[in-house]
Amino acid sequence: MVDYLKQNYLSTIQEKTGLIPDAYFSGTKIWWLLDNVPGLRDKARRGGEVIFGTIDTWIIWNLTRGNKDVLTPERGGAHVTDYSNASRTMIFNIHKLDWDDELLDIEGKIPRDILPLPRPSSDKRIYGYTGPEVSQLLGGVSIPVCGDAGDQQAALFGQVGFDVGEVKSTYGTGNFILMNIGDSSIRSKANLLTTVYYATEEKKARYALEGSIFITGAAVQWFRDGLKAIEVSDEIEPLAASAPDTGGVYFVPAFVGLGAPYWDQYARGLIIGITRGTERKHIARAILESIAYLTRDVLEAMMADTNIRIPRIKVDGGAAKDNFLMQFQADITGIEVWRPIVFETTSLGAGYLAGLAVGFWRSLDEIKQNWKLDRVFKPKMDPETRERLYKGWKAAVQRALGWAKEVPWAYGL
Repeated sequence: MVDYLKQNYLSTIQEKTGLIPDAYFSGTKIWWLLDNVPGLRDKARRGGEVIFGTIDTWIIWNLTRGNKDVLTPERGGAHVTDYSNASRTMIFNIHKLDWDDELLDIEGKIPRDILPLPRPSSDKRIYGYTGPEVSQLLGGVSIPVCGDAGDQQAALFGQVGFDVGEVKSTYGTGNFILMNIGDSSIRSKANLLTTVYYATEEKKARYALEGSIFITGAAVQWFRDGLKAIEVSDEIEPLAASAPDTGGVYFVPAFVGLGAPYWDQYARGLIIGITRGTERKHIARAILESIAYLTRDVLEAMMADTNIRIPRIKVDGGAAKDNFLMQFQADITGIEVWRPIVFETTSLGAGYLAGLAVGFWRSLDEIKQNWKLDRVFKPKMDPETRERLYKGWKAAVQRALGWAKEVPWAYGL
């Protein structure tokens, strides 16, 4: 499916959705389900028997189920999504802020009737109110549901990234980097995604560039569980810091291919540069350094697309607690890394959006006052060393690209 879309509709999909065709997005999943689950397409055509939604749609529907005071009462709950989540499906036109009939047709003839109603991320109309079952758990109080955003968009909002050029990087199982690009979308020439950032009004949105890195923190988990090299994840920081460098070792964590800016589903992970002197600590350091290298790849692409020099990187997620990694991130990019006191920026951002909708917060400027700094990591590495190390990283990546095509039998392809 993905190869078919890339070969025939790459430009159309990128222009309308800001995305590059990939199985990561749900459009191809709906297509597969409609084609492979017996009777599902017929039920979808009849209407009412089958509906689709991303995870936010499912949560909002369950929160509001049984309450008729919702935007879509015929669904038995609020069957909605916000523009930012819709923009991740590969069937949503980010310029018109609505489902796109041409995309629905080419991605499996998906009936529009099964899709949720797209709404602003902070919706003064209110998606709906909690239904009887949920309200009973809340002491009989019916709560308005009115804030919704994609995981990474909410994190940037929680990081109060309201100015053009503001960037956040979330360090989790994977890394996700977003840059606020303002009221107009940009078609990336550097293999990044253009996404809806957030909206507080109907048919009006702010946009972001996004770089999705599939495997970062998951590589630490592999080091712990796969290699049994450490017992708990936190052991990797002091182990990596005990090595003055990697001894020439590079680690490319392409376990499931590489995301932005490479978008190579056939790339596979590798460790290269091993010598007789390579020890466990060198591998540990190479794993952490790979996270920072991949992040720089995305930041370089963002600056190329926008001609904006990134002023700072605001970080969050579990691995942002790793001081070694944060310092190397600053060193390898030459950009200051700002770590906030509050790490749970996704839930914070969703809360801000809901609060704006009901008037708890009156403005973005008021929300900005809530952001508090924990620590700034300033670059210490000299530019010559920085670029020499990064050149080695790019060479390692080139050796990982396309590997599954070289030995497809090893991966069941």
